[in-house]
Amino acid sequence: MSIPLRSRVPVVVVLLAFGCATKPPPVAATPDPQADAHVAEAAAGAVIALFDGHSLSGWHVVGGGATFRVDDGCIVGTAGPGPNTFLCTSGEWSDFELTLDVRLDVPGNSGIQFRSHVRPDGVVYGYQCEIDPSARSWSGGIYDESRRGWLASLEGEAHAAARAAFRVDDWNRYRIRAVGDRLRTWVNDVPCADLIDDADASGLIALQVHTGGTGVIRWRDVRIAPIRPDAP
Repeated sequence: MSIPLRSRVPVVVVLLAFGCATKPPPVAATPDPQADAHVAEAAAGAVIALFDGHSLSGWHVVGGGATFRVDDGCIVGTAGPGPNTFLCTSGEWSDFELTLDVRLDVPGNSGIQFRSHVRPDGVVYGYQCEIDPSARSWSGGIYDESRRGWLASLEGEAHAAARAAFRVDDWNRYRIRAVGDRLRTWVNDVPCADLIDDADASGLIALQVHTGGTGVIRWRDVRIAPIRPDAP
């Protein structure tokens, strides 16, 4: 079973003490009781609620001027000035299945980051499962944010069912499964992307509000289930 990497920091410290590591030690994180609780839940094999329905505890904002708030049991992101904005988890995750519901109050581009990271200049990069209400309809495709671009678009006749899965005026159920180097996505139980890529074995989860526009996005029931790296 894979668990958040925060629990592995002591191992890194021991290796450094014996001169076995070539990289500098990670920067110590600010203690986060909720993230620590997630470590314990993951070790017990629990499905973990990343959003408590009442607050943004365990999350922090990175990037531009979009705002995030809690309303009626949902996280609500509203587009603002500046670059893309992300609401990021405090912990990191490796092998897991992530599920959440998405609804667009006001249509706008968005995405769900997974196994992602934050550069020193505050830019979030890594895998993104697309939320795309445009005529292109690539919701569920996988984009490499601020790095390589599209890894699994939904272009072509083979992806016609996937392009039709997202409902612009209703709630949409997203499922993201990352096990080893295999990344898969579903929108409303319709398979969308199935990708082999080994750029990132772990990282944070984040909710994106794209720069510009007037998008207002709601997310609810954000849950993650850590799974064994040898699972199918």
